[in-house]
This record gives sequence, structure tokens and C-alpha cells, in this order.
Amino acid sequence: MLRITLLSVMLALVVGNALAEDDNLAPVRLQLQWVTQAQFAGYYVANELGFYEEEGLAVTILESDGDIQPADIVAAGDAEFGVTWLPKTLIANERGADLVNIAQIFQRSGTVLISFAETGIESIADLVHKTVGYWPNGNEFEVYATTFVLGSDPYSGEHLLLVEQPFHLGPLLDGELDAGQALIYNWYGRLLGMTNPATGELYQEADFNLIDMNEIGTAMLQDHIIVLDDWLAQEGNEALALGFLTATLRGWIYCRDHADDCVRILLEIDPALGESHQQWQMNEVNKLIWPAPKGIGIMDGESWDQSVEWLLTFGALDDKPAPGAYREDLLARALASLVDDGLDVTGEDWQAATVAGRAGGQ
Repeated sequence: MLRITLLSVMLALVVGNALAEDDNLAPVRLQLQWVTQAQFAGYYVANELGFYEEEGLAVTILESDGDIQPADIVAAGDAEFGVTWLPKTLIANERGADLVNIAQIFQRSGTVLISFAETGIESIADLVHKTVGYWPNGNEFEVYATTFVLGSDPYSGEHLLLVEQPFHLGPLLDGELDAGQALIYNWYGRLLGMTNPATGELYQEADFNLIDMNEIGTAMLQDHIIVLDDWLAQEGNEALALGFLTATLRGWIYCRDHADDCVRILLEIDPALGESHQQWQMNEVNKLIWPAPKGIGIMDGESWDQSVEWLLTFGALDDKPAPGAYREDLLARALASLVDDGLDVTGEDWQAATVAGRAGGQ
């Protein structure tokens, strides 16, 4: 009886200490714009490896099915942090949201237009009189911009027919589209894990042509971290944001240097993700982040200007964003802390891996 009592006391002390530690963590929520996948690996890894906890944070990561917009959720106060694309933030702000970009994680756009090689669509000029798919809900603007490069607009159908597509490439595979919008790290990778019915083998990269928005001048900035300006101004919240940034950047640096381990962590969270697809995705996402010559998360001024100019061109924005639409003071402090810890925050020497797809992305 004495042994059982002592054991019970010891267990109670352990549980009590754990609860006390949890009570010292500040609860915050992070709203993603899609489901668990390597696109968001840095956040999940920071959570799973305790980086957020080391900064005094208990982070709850919230997924989206594409209809839930992080800008709306953060603006409503239903999450402290969000990850979304720049056009969505700027449009929400023009409608009164007052969001602030505190870290531009992706330095480059991941958007491509995919077509079958046999269609001969090798450049933007080859899109004339073609049916091109785009994603709705603020994801369409880079595709819209291609119409202006062709001397037209997204609405007249003068040079190409734009058709809303679901968040997959089924219409392209079914022959309903000549070209479809995709992200290089997601649906293009998924295609390479599918069987080509003409050969009975997996599709190869040579089976497709890609038009990369970065190469044709229509790229707009994508994944960045947002907070509500009013929330950030409240006492103590700048410290929370600084801790969140420090841990998040540490997570992304870890996924640059330990990509396979990050994939392992993601698969432990959701085994259905598919190992080879997440390996592909992790590699491609790292390409969008690294190298970051000024430090991960620092805004590239030319990319910002290009994104804004396109949004003004086709009327998604009426005016240029107000000063303060992004700030880098907290990010600079986070980067300095990581440098002091001996971490490489630029990734200048990082080299992409070669990743092969497997059937079904497994």
C-alpha cells in the first residue's frame, strides 16, 4: 500500500509540474491556407521539435480546405497568426482588415501553368486561343496577369479563355483544359506519381511543359506570416510575435538542413501524405525560400513592387498599400538571435536535391 501511495504521489508531482509548465506557455493559433503538407513544414517542425515551446508559446495549427482564408480569420481575431499569399492580404487591407506582413517566407512564386508537351505550349505566346484554368479565392491573379502580357485582359476572352478550375488538375487530365494552374511543389509533383495511360508507366517531366510565373514577369509573392496590427500593438504581443518568428525561422532552417527528417515528422502527423510526394514538395518549397540573400523572411523590394503593380493593373487594388503593410523590425531581431546561435539564415550554399516520384506519391 505504501509503495502504491508513494508512486501515486510521484506521478501527481510529475503531472503537476507538466501542467505548471503548460500554464506558463502563451496559447496562440496559426491559420494555414491549406492542409498539412511540406508547404508548411517549418511551422509543424517548430511545433513538434519544441521550438515554439522554447519561446514560451503553445501553438495550435489550424488547417484550411481552400475556402477558409487566413486573412479573414486573423482579421476576425480567430487566430493570432496566419500564412497566406500577398494579394489576399493587400486586398483584405484595402477592405479595412489592417493586417501586417511580418515575414515574407517564400522569396519566389510557386505558381506554374502546366500543359501536356504534345500541345506545344512552350511559351506564353502559345496560350493564345487556348483554354486555361485558374484557381479562385484570390489565387487567380498571376494567371490573370498573363493575359495582359498577351495584350488583352482577363475578362474579354480575346486572346485566351480563362476557366475556373478546382484545386486539382482533373480537368487537365480529362482534356477540358489546354493548360492548368498548379503549384510546382504540389500538383506538378502529384502528376509525376500518376500513371501515363499511353505508356503504362509513371508520367515523366518530359511529358509536360511548364510556364513559370517567375520567368515571365507575372509572379506575385506568396506564403508570408500575417498578424493584426491592433493585436500586435497590445502590451506583450510584440514579444509573442518575436518568439513565434524566431521559432518558425528555426523550423524552416531545420527543414533546409534536414529535409528527410522534416518529411518523417510530417508523415508521423499524417501517414497518408505519401513519402515521395512530401520529399518532392519539401525540396521544391526549399527552392522558394533559399537562398535568401538578406535573410529568410526579408522582403524583396522588386518582388513587392511587381506584385502591387499587377494588382493595380487589373483593378484588384485601387491604391498602393499604405506604409506599414509590412514590417521587418521583429524579423531582424529574430534573425540576429539565430545568427548569434550560429545558424545560417541565408542558405547561400544550399543545393537542391534530386527527388524522383513514386506511384501514388508513396
